[in-house]
Amino acid sequence: MLSVHEITELSEEFETKTPQEIIQWAADTFWPEIAMSSSFQTQSMPLLHMVTSLNRSIPVFFIDTGYHFWETLMFREKIASEWKINVIDLYRDHRWDVFAKQNIRSLPLEDPNLCCYLHKVQPMQKALKDIKAWISGIRRDQTSVRAHAKILELQENGLLKINPLLNWKKSDVQEYMEEYNLPAHPLYEKGYKSVGCAPCTVAIGVNDDERAGRWAGRGKVECGLHTDMFSKKDIADVQNEFHLDITKVK
Repeated sequence: MLSVHEITELSEEFETKTPQEIIQWAADTFWPEIAMSSSFQTQSMPLLHMVTSLNRSIPVFFIDTGYHFWETLMFREKIASEWKINVIDLYRDHRWDVFAKQNIRSLPLEDPNLCCYLHKVQPMQKALKDIKAWISGIRRDQTSVRAHAKILELQENGLLKINPLLNWKKSDVQEYMEEYNLPAHPLYEKGYKSVGCAPCTVAIGVNDDERAGRWAGRGKVECGLHTDMFSKKDIADVQNEFHLDITKVK
């Protein structure tokens, strides 16, 4: 078990390491209690390629929110099959089914934070319960929140979050995609530079920031997986955060 001091030192040391070196260290240190998450969008492909090239047995968590574009689901199936990846689909807790179905159209638009918590954060929390290390593909140049991230981030529950691509820029992603001839998400050429759930994603202009099409006009830039929302643990937390009447939840 790494101490907080060791994690801090390693994180600083990894600032000058390649993503492949960081991933190799993670796999050597935590296997088999290690997993990665992927949204299977274009910018996710380099990390997915690096991790699965090293070890195809590493679980790849894909959060199936029920709101994905059909193209995303088909692309995920294609890549999982062709690359022979161990993809594990994650779904919302069944306790929220009635509430979610009753609000299926309004929830993403009227309360996107709650929607993300139910469909993304909670499923990932559950999947990572018995995992010691989580490999994530966030980059500092993506959002103001991610700009302050560390390569190694110890979570409150002892989980170590590992961000191998943190120092990469958009140009680095493009160069890697071209070098290894990696496929792009089918909506990428249609202006969807960052693809999330269909109700919360729009196409953008050529010169726009790559995440400008996510939650456009709603004052939101993160789903919650990479914020303090990830530390909220149960229904009571949800009630306090979103002022939700939990008596209506099964």
